[in-house]
Amino acid sequence: MATVFLFLGDIGGSEVMVILLVVLVFFGAKRIPELARGLGKGIREFKDATNGIKNEIEQPEKERNERL
Repeated sequence: MATVFLFLGDIGGSEVMVILLVVLVFFGAKRIPELARGLGKGIREFKDATNGIKNEIEQPEKERNERL
């Protein structure tokens, strides 16, 4: 679990709990699943876009290698 939060620096378990509590109070229990779904869709679209760009870059290389 500690490796998940490496980007946060030296943050402890109690700080994470306070942050989660603030998020729960600020957004409410009903909106959190909506936010998580939206975040998941955004991450999926980002991954699809990066895969599309990667395929566009690799495709001409494959075609060039097939011609040789």
